[in-house]
Amino acid sequence: MEFSLKLPGSTANLGPGYDALGLALGIYNRVTVRTIDAEKHRIRLCGCGCGELPLDGSNLFFQAAETLAERLDLKLPRIEAEMTVGIPLARGLGSSSTAIVGGVVAANRLLDDPLSRAQLLDVATEMEGHPDNVSPCLYGGFTVSMMSDGHVTCVHAEPPPELRTVVVIPDFQLKTQDARDALPDEVSHRDATFNVGRSSVLTAAMLQGDLDAVGAAMQDRMHQPYRAALIPNYDAVTAAAIEAGALGVALSGAGPSLFAITKEETSTVGEAMVRVWEQNGITATVHELPVDLEGTVIE
Repeated sequence: MEFSLKLPGSTANLGPGYDALGLALGIYNRVTVRTIDAEKHRIRLCGCGCGELPLDGSNLFFQAAETLAERLDLKLPRIEAEMTVGIPLARGLGSSSTAIVGGVVAANRLLDDPLSRAQLLDVATEMEGHPDNVSPCLYGGFTVSMMSDGHVTCVHAEPPPELRTVVVIPDFQLKTQDARDALPDEVSHRDATFNVGRSSVLTAAMLQGDLDAVGAAMQDRMHQPYRAALIPNYDAVTAAAIEAGALGVALSGAGPSLFAITKEETSTVGEAMVRVWEQNGITATVHELPVDLEGTVIE
């Protein structure tokens, strides 16, 4: 058996929607999967940061595939995977989620599709620890997700067609665990109320197509103020984006990439953000990305 997967990257949190909101982006990792007669899984990698990824069974793609097979109490055939990595590693664009989603989707297909997409999401979320990147990777579009008793409830929808996205990726990594370690164990009732209101408005505005309200609701007190200290020139870069016309700016996932939304031409926003970092000795690249509406596709 042989097939290919197209797995979109994603931006998560969208400001106040910590571990809950996500948006699939038109930047992809691709994997060709085939069964082989061998003792061990094999993987070939090319693209962004592939030298940093393991080439044996410890690769996250294989771990996810084996996890799904174990849940079903079935034996997975040996796999040869050819992976083209288009999503930069450790930049807040959901690269690890594509490996997890790709692994569980591939295993499900190899085992004759016993699980529904919702059940695949449960397995992927269990591995990832939170659903805000795996949900958009699997479903596409805009997703709102929550976990309860090991099950993920996910609502997904197409965002407004006039939504434009700009992702600016600085040339340094921020490991997700380091970003999580920066967070406090508790937040105040006032800050929790601040975020509940904004995440609710952002969700409703996204569904109704009110991008001005989406932009106004991207402020956050749950994670961004604490993680901003790990990102040089964070305040200056976000201010430059707003001045250049962005409706809202937020960390993309745990960072260090920054994500901006706009209804207009996106190039000036990205250029303004890059300029600030370059003035401070940091190289950064701009990606003007469409929203992916398909999610993971088996080709």
